[in-house]
Amino acid sequence: MSHPALILIDHGSRQAAANALLEQLAGMVQQRLPQWIVGHAHMEMAQPDLARAMQDAIDRGASRFVVHPYFLAPGKHATQDIPRMARDLARQFGVAVEITEPLGLSEHLVNIVLERVEANGVRPQ
Repeated sequence: MSHPALILIDHGSRQAAANALLEQLAGMVQQRLPQWIVGHAHMEMAQPDLARAMQDAIDRGASRFVVHPYFLAPGKHATQDIPRMARDLARQFGVAVEITEPLGLSEHLVNIVLERVEANGVRPQ
């Protein structure tokens, strides 16, 4: 039985706590998409890399992928590097892949910024 897979990918960090946040987010997304295989990957500096994450999902029954660059802005990694990596791996593994836009601008992000401001004791007017 084939399942769709969603892989969240960030840059990766030398700080384990930073990398752990993406893994935690993937777990939260998995709870919202129980019918999907949800994983995470880092471009560099940490494992799993995208190849490992895709292989793990394939081993669990995935044959089509959505790769989400977990970046705020549509910079080079989000618009060129990750799509190229994902498409190359999809050809190698014989699977289908789509790449989403990065987070970008969103009212949801505005709300998060204001929540962070309020968490520091400042009430936006």
